[in-house]
Amino acid sequence: MNRYTLHETFVVQQYSSDEWEGEPHKHNYFEIIFIESGSGHHIINGTKINYKKNNIFLLAPEDTHHFEVDRHSRFTYFKFTELLFSCKINLPDRKYWLKRIEQLLHQPNIIPGDVISHEEDRRVIWDIHNLVIKEFKEEKIYYQEIISNAISTILSIIVRNISEKYNSNQRDINVGDNKIDQILSHIRQNVYDNDLTKINYLADLFNMSQSSISTYFKRKTGESIHQYVTKYKMKLVEHRLQHTDFTIAEIAYQLGYTDESHLTKTFKKHFSMSPKQYRKEIIELE
Repeated sequence: MNRYTLHETFVVQQYSSDEWEGEPHKHNYFEIIFIESGSGHHIINGTKINYKKNNIFLLAPEDTHHFEVDRHSRFTYFKFTELLFSCKINLPDRKYWLKRIEQLLHQPNIIPGDVISHEEDRRVIWDIHNLVIKEFKEEKIYYQEIISNAISTILSIIVRNISEKYNSNQRDINVGDNKIDQILSHIRQNVYDNDLTKINYLADLFNMSQSSISTYFKRKTGESIHQYVTKYKMKLVEHRLQHTDFTIAEIAYQLGYTDESHLTKTFKKHFSMSPKQYRKEIIELE
């Protein structure tokens, strides 16, 4: 299987064809795909979905996808990495967007397919899509900042629609059968706030005793709530070490550790090296 790598922070590509010529592939970046015209099927991680004009798809790194074109189709791709929201462009809500990106990266419950449920949101995104293409082509002063903020807005709307769609589907499922998914989703969304992932808070939130929720969680996942939260935080630390220039102290503060030494001690247990050593090795491999 092909794996594509993006060497720029942000790229716009447009493609038009009667037949999809590419093979199923993965990549190391995000893609927002706009269906300008045509129809067919989009296969994402093995799930086959119809596509049509004005559909919008979001692909995260490691997603596998390709198209089957039925009617002549025109696609526009916005390809970008986390560096689009880095301090090099000085985006004011950089930490906020890092959380949103991480939520997309580590959210296994994202529903594949067209990501927009509300047509008014769709119209807004397509208007922003036109602005981004114009700025990307003309490269006038401040165009990078404008594109960064435009993509931030698009992702905000996409995350809202995905969340609403997911929560709506949750209400249609028996709570007893789906409670572990709800607990895991809550932890992932609130992992930055230690108080919201403590056993006593989770027990109250899900109407269980502390002993019951601990036993239930261990039975369903094979690990304790504390172990799950810690492992999930370590994924986020690893991601930030790889893709941001935050200091270790800043990352510790962002993820609720008391200080840098506390984070370093925990990180060493999972990776057998300090965060500084890990980042150094990543840099040397690039």
